[in-house]
Amino acid sequence: MSAAPRSPLEGHPPTSRLRLAEPAPTVSGSGAPKVVAEGVPTAVRPDQQTGDGRYPIAWLTITAPRGATPTATSICACGRNLFAAGHHKALALIEGHTRHRDLCPLRTHQEGAAA
Repeated sequence: MSAAPRSPLEGHPPTSRLRLAEPAPTVSGSGAPKVVAEGVPTAVRPDQQTGDGRYPIAWLTITAPRGATPTATSICACGRNLFAAGHHKALALIEGHTRHRDLCPLRTHQEGAAA
């Protein structure tokens, strides 16, 4: 009264003859596998999208949905992480973020090294 064992994929018959994949023959019929498509350079070229060495240090995020309380977040890689909610507090945080750009130890160090 036991049922016959099912294959792992229902509805598909079990495969009894397994074959390894073989490379397709080339146009010339030699059977050698084609490694690279024609016209494709094989040498690795340097990345054309490399940056100029600059990267973001500070982020200012402002959210002001219509009819809701505006918020602002000021985050800097030096450890500054401030949040303000409300119109006046958000404006004050935006001004503080602008002032921090001149006082941040990460920015002043980079500008002094370039000079």
